[in-house]
Amino acid sequence: MPPLPPSAQHWQTARFELNLSKPLVMGIVNLTPDSFSDGGLYADTPQALRHAERLLSEGADILDIGAESTRPGAEALPLALELARLEPLLREVVRWNVPISVDTYKPEVMQASLDWGVDIVNDIWALRQPGALQVVAAHANCGICLMHMHRDPQSMQTQPMTEDVLSEVELFLRTRVATVSDAGVAVSRLVLDPGIGFGKTVAQNFQLLARQADLLRLGLPLLAGWSRKSALGAALAQDGHLPDPGQRQVASVAAAVMAVDRGASVVRVHDVKQTVDALKIWSTAQQHV
Repeated sequence: MPPLPPSAQHWQTARFELNLSKPLVMGIVNLTPDSFSDGGLYADTPQALRHAERLLSEGADILDIGAESTRPGAEALPLALELARLEPLLREVVRWNVPISVDTYKPEVMQASLDWGVDIVNDIWALRQPGALQVVAAHANCGICLMHMHRDPQSMQTQPMTEDVLSEVELFLRTRVATVSDAGVAVSRLVLDPGIGFGKTVAQNFQLLARQADLLRLGLPLLAGWSRKSALGAALAQDGHLPDPGQRQVASVAAAVMAVDRGASVVRVHDVKQTVDALKIWSTAQQHV
């Protein structure tokens, strides 16, 4: 597995320079009524705050907060509603002195979130929406996660990729890094996400996991987001029946550990405590290699 260069062993964000010498756990806070896994559970601010506090107590290093579902087939959320869902929670959690990520692709939401004090922009469109790149380029040092997505959430799973998945993802991410860098964004601010479940077949998702270390050729930290994804459900299916997302916890933890073992620096998860515990075992074993 090719080692990351020293410049990629830290992630520069708005308020924090994150040390990637150990894997970081990004806890998911969904403010959506229709997310594939936990939609509606934390849709109001008090519930979401309690959930965020619990994730931190379980060992989350970063909170990733989103207000729009990007599950396959999801409809776009009106801008005003996304802002209204996010503002009260983001204004509170940025006071907690922990890294806060906003999961959005809308430049207006990026700008507002950065104004409220958010540290990281996590964008499934990899800053391809008009105006998005300009927003983050104008910010001094917010962190950015660039993700690969085939097509869009409305059509990505009805018309998944047919190309060689690893080559296509690597080329896409390399091209996006060049574009973002040319706009004046330091590469120290970038983390790359191969986009598990975003326009890939089940086999392609597992190909990305099996060969994930090849993406380290890009020279930047990787983020892996396998938590409760349908590809895990497909692998667990019995008699054609996929387990519900909440029943994919063990599989999610296994995928997170495998991703870290293949070079991921950050894992985005629903089940923080279980993932943190599993990574402690992985880390302890690594000390005896």
